[in-house]
Amino acid sequence: MDNAIQTSYNEAKKLYERHGIDVDAALARLSQIRISLHCWQGDDVKGFLRKDQELGGGLAVTGSYPGRARRPDELRQDLDEALRLIPGQHKVNLHAIYADTDEQVELDALEPRHFAGWVDWAKERGLGLDFNPTCFSHEKAKDGFTLSHPDPEIRRFWIDHCKASRRIAESFGRELGQPSVTNVWIPDGFKDSPVDRLTPRARLMEALDEVFAEPIDEKYNIDAVESKLFGIGSESYVVGSHEFYMGYALSRGIAVCFDAGHFHPTETISNKLSSWLLFGREMLLHVSRPVRWDSDHVVTMDDELLEIARELVRGELLDRTHIGLDFFDGSINHIAAWVIGTRNTQKALLRAMLEPIGELKQLELDGDYTSRLALVEEFKSYPYGAIWDYFCASQGVPVREAWLTDVKEYETNVLSAR
Repeated sequence: MDNAIQTSYNEAKKLYERHGIDVDAALARLSQIRISLHCWQGDDVKGFLRKDQELGGGLAVTGSYPGRARRPDELRQDLDEALRLIPGQHKVNLHAIYADTDEQVELDALEPRHFAGWVDWAKERGLGLDFNPTCFSHEKAKDGFTLSHPDPEIRRFWIDHCKASRRIAESFGRELGQPSVTNVWIPDGFKDSPVDRLTPRARLMEALDEVFAEPIDEKYNIDAVESKLFGIGSESYVVGSHEFYMGYALSRGIAVCFDAGHFHPTETISNKLSSWLLFGREMLLHVSRPVRWDSDHVVTMDDELLEIARELVRGELLDRTHIGLDFFDGSINHIAAWVIGTRNTQKALLRAMLEPIGELKQLELDGDYTSRLALVEEFKSYPYGAIWDYFCASQGVPVREAWLTDVKEYETNVLSAR
């Protein structure tokens, strides 16, 4: 290890130790947190099952940065490059349309064998795999409804697809020895104000009950449902609202997904996490960055990311939280987006771990709000960067912006040939 990195780490460590913070323990804890990298950042949410299918479900990717993955092997190659530049051991989050198969297979007929290439790749690298049914970009979703569709035949198709997705995820968990999180998100809703808000939600509830009725070993699969405030084509009414899924998940004992971009522009999720985990067992967290609406920008070190990390660390909620990324930016290098987003998420968690939490809680309990505020503010300028540099070096990944050189070389040698 570089002497300057070691020296800076030693000096920073002394400052933190004055407040009783065990820096080595924080780094050991950080190294155990698996963040799920979303595969759809690598190819602009195209997928491989239906190459001629237009992106739907109110989703949109802007930009045409060259070099996006066109095949499963290219996407895995790009993920390898990204993971090589990120400290720690992580997971990859797959959507159903990323099946690795030459078969012409429909979504409701997908089986674990269609993802064998992904499992073999993940097993070789010690990675976990998460999963999502793809309830968009399909002719049976072109009118904006899936699991809550009024047509029972169309609804049956999506129910069967979600059932198949849970079986696939369970197989991932069995093969890889770590649970797979299956997250159900649907685009269902109306562009203009509906007359009947209740009936579509009743249909959704019944459909979900059928999806989750099949026994799946929780040791291998964790079910989650994800809400959204609105989308393109569902500006006035979303069937799967936050309130709907909160009630559903609590009553059915499954996890809720909190996506940082799926709420009102002035609403944050950091203040919701502790409330949910007082009542719910587990939580899926989609780290994203909204800009005015759910635009899914690459995660930066903004105030909300830090507040999310602080809530998880201060409340000791990490063991019950599954963290994944969810953004798709086609205007910049696809691999750089993964690296920036993941490393920022890790940095935020580290900064939260390097706060004198016990001391701050005692000050708050004592009513010494002056000291609480002063200490919180002073720790914002503590040298966490020196601790982060040491963590990267000790994990064998590039320190600071050195990773960008590797990405640029990869772009020249690999991406430019696509």
